[in-house]
Amino acid sequence: MTDSVEAARFSRRSFLRTGAVGGTAAAATALAAPPVLAQSPIVMKMQTSWPASDIWMDMAREYTTRVEQMSGGRLTVDLLPAGAVVGAFQVMDAVHDGVIDATHTVPVYWYGKSKAASFFGTGPVFGGSATTMLAWFYQGGGAELYRELTQDILGLNVYGYMGMPMPAQPLGWFKNEVSTVADVQGLKYRTVGLAADLLQSMGMSVAQLPGGEIVPAMERGVIDAFEFNNPSSDRRFGAQDVAKNYYLSSYHQASESFEFIFNRDFMDDLPEDLQAILRYGVEASATSNLALAMREYSKDLAELAAGGVTVHRTSKDILAAQLEAWDTLIADLETDPFNKKIMDSQRAWTEQVAYYELMNAPDLGLAFEHYYPGKLKL
Repeated sequence: MTDSVEAARFSRRSFLRTGAVGGTAAAATALAAPPVLAQSPIVMKMQTSWPASDIWMDMAREYTTRVEQMSGGRLTVDLLPAGAVVGAFQVMDAVHDGVIDATHTVPVYWYGKSKAASFFGTGPVFGGSATTMLAWFYQGGGAELYRELTQDILGLNVYGYMGMPMPAQPLGWFKNEVSTVADVQGLKYRTVGLAADLLQSMGMSVAQLPGGEIVPAMERGVIDAFEFNNPSSDRRFGAQDVAKNYYLSSYHQASESFEFIFNRDFMDDLPEDLQAILRYGVEASATSNLALAMREYSKDLAELAAGGVTVHRTSKDILAAQLEAWDTLIADLETDPFNKKIMDSQRAWTEQVAYYELMNAPDLGLAFEHYYPGKLKL
């Protein structure tokens, strides 16, 4: 860590303790001063991993708005897009170093530090959804495993919490139709995390790129096909301009959630109520973000289709091949004891919880077909 970064962290901690939070002398001064001068708001610098125009920046703003309102103005957030301070994939290091105080990102973006990061967003699909795995994080032991990975194994100076459970990510955008495994073999394809290992094992040539670099890479021929996450993000960055076949449903990233990471020194120096607001604001934003996602993702999917994009469901041939590829990848990952520890926890959780979810869920497709016959085209 550089001297300047350490000095900045010390200065921030000193300010929080003796200025905004207040020691005895500062508290006495505050009582004597006019109320408007009693306390300046604490500013939290938060950079995301998203371009300024992405819908995920809108979702990050829903979080910061709630935090600021719940704090009564005592805490304000300087929200910045990817690249404002560091690149999209560098936010974990920046929070650890105290260059920024917090980030809105996904675990797979720091997968280069440990493949285990991917288990908290883009791991094997054992039968549970993103909601199932978010519940695992908060009620099934996932949060403690995350803490063990980030703090004990990697020595990162951070706290992390999971936010909105994302709808399963599409297989993505292709110039031509792909119905079989043979159709995707040899394609240069963008994805991230363990999904990169998965699809590479199926014969694709994989490049890991931030969202803002995808369309330029397609235009230059660096990649032939790609996935990012959802119809709204894809439409906003112009996916429909470089490919016309959009494949929904896939097992490569079916259980991801947003990740909120905070510098431990910054968080520990806050009053307990502000710490609670930052933590529970994550949970509040999960509800608001998911509602926004349902509205916008569905609207943008309809507009993509109206604009000439052909929307497909990924074939069962490709889905079955993905599960077989996961089996091989899991066996390799389990040679690492900590990876196995996480997957054992996830398997036990999904066997119990997803069994209930799947047995209890009515056939919504049947009901949809009843009222909108022929529209699903399964």
